[in-house]
Amino acid sequence: MKNYTITVNGTSYDVTVDEKGGSTAGAPAAAPAPAPAAAPAAAPAPAAGAGSIQVTAGAAGKVFKLDKNVGDQVKKGETVITIEAMKMEIGCVAPEAGTVASINVSVGDPCENGTVLATLK
Repeated sequence: MKNYTITVNGTSYDVTVDEKGGSTAGAPAAAPAPAPAAAPAAAPAPAAGAGSIQVTAGAAGKVFKLDKNVGDQVKKGETVITIEAMKMEIGCVAPEAGTVASINVSVGDPCENGTVLATLK
């Protein structure tokens, strides 16, 4: 058996995987399981009046900059949030024109591809 810590959308899970189909006779003893990962801080919850238009991360990375604030008007294609991935800054843009209804992340928060970073209405 092997122990792993897996992070999915910012939440860490400790899992144990049972190896099948191979003999473990003569295999070296497994290292002690690592200490459980600390639970990451939860991202701010979307505002009660969150919009239905989602601004999502185009890659896994960290939130680098909040380019817009709740209440700001944005045009289609305008950068709302910038993430940093592999030392590149990637703008997460408004898919259509609207008003920023919620910002769901903070600077420094990790994000996965497809994470909803903000909403528009």
